[in-house]
Amino acid sequence: MKKGQSITRAKDVLRIEAEGILHLIDKVDISFEKAVDIIFKTKGRVIVTGIGKSGLIGKKIVATLTSTGTPAIFLHPVEGMHGDLGIVTKDDVMLAISNSGETDELNMIISSIRKIGARLIAFTGNPSSTLARSSDVVIDVGVEKEACPFGLAPTSSTTACLAMGDALAAVLIEKRKFNQSDFYKFHPAGNLGQRLRAKVRDFMITGTEIPKVDSGTPVMQAIEEMDKGNKGFVLITDKKNRLAGILTDGDLRRFVRRGQNFQDKIIDEVMTPSPKTIEEDASLAQTIEYMQKDEITTLVVVNKKKQLKGYIHLHDILGRGGSLKISVV
Repeated sequence: MKKGQSITRAKDVLRIEAEGILHLIDKVDISFEKAVDIIFKTKGRVIVTGIGKSGLIGKKIVATLTSTGTPAIFLHPVEGMHGDLGIVTKDDVMLAISNSGETDELNMIISSIRKIGARLIAFTGNPSSTLARSSDVVIDVGVEKEACPFGLAPTSSTTACLAMGDALAAVLIEKRKFNQSDFYKFHPAGNLGQRLRAKVRDFMITGTEIPKVDSGTPVMQAIEEMDKGNKGFVLITDKKNRLAGILTDGDLRRFVRRGQNFQDKIIDEVMTPSPKTIEEDASLAQTIEYMQKDEITTLVVVNKKKQLKGYIHLHDILGRGGSLKISVV
């Protein structure tokens, strides 16, 4: 291979696989919706099965489903024929993966699955195959060509199948209203798991870094403090350091658009009273839930007496490029 050809070939492979995924978009139809509905309503688990490369993709789909609130396990077709079908019940849903839809080992267990009473969803590149005809729902994951130079090794087809599995899991996340605190329950270890377990007080911004002014401060002075802090907001407190309100750069833009004159006003006249708050003992998982619910990225931190303690931004929770540096008990 000449110099530079490996780079060209690698780009071709990535382009072919990317195109394979993009072509799936037009194939997502009512069948996908039915599959989601079947899985969502099932009282049992999702039993994923496949052999060879399809089996490896199936294991990854199982890992994604189980970590995001959908109970799933993998069943090897050959092991299924030798007794492991005993794990399948009528309340389960089987997701069978086969690009050709004519995999003998897989199709041999399909009739047994039907006798057990489990529903069957197929991921296949051949909607007219034996597997497809035996299934309740067929999801077409076919691609135009493999990225392999011989067109033989599963490459684009497995990538497409993996992407469709991710799409299925992602839709189920939203349908189940699976949130960040739920994610933490299944991911107690690792950087993100520890971060979500930590408390607001461990990550909030405090002291002189808080952009704030006293109640009664002229608006222009409050704007100067906002510019100085460069946080996009300024907090207003009373003489006992209790939170009274907030003024954001968004508020200022709205005032300007409406032609309002605030130069001679005090901050109390233009601030937003009772901004969204959270207590310092709340977990970061709870904080993210509140932010998601109210569609905001910053929360003001107060104590039980509503006194200002700090603020926390979504970036401070997820990390600004650094690693978690505290130990969590």
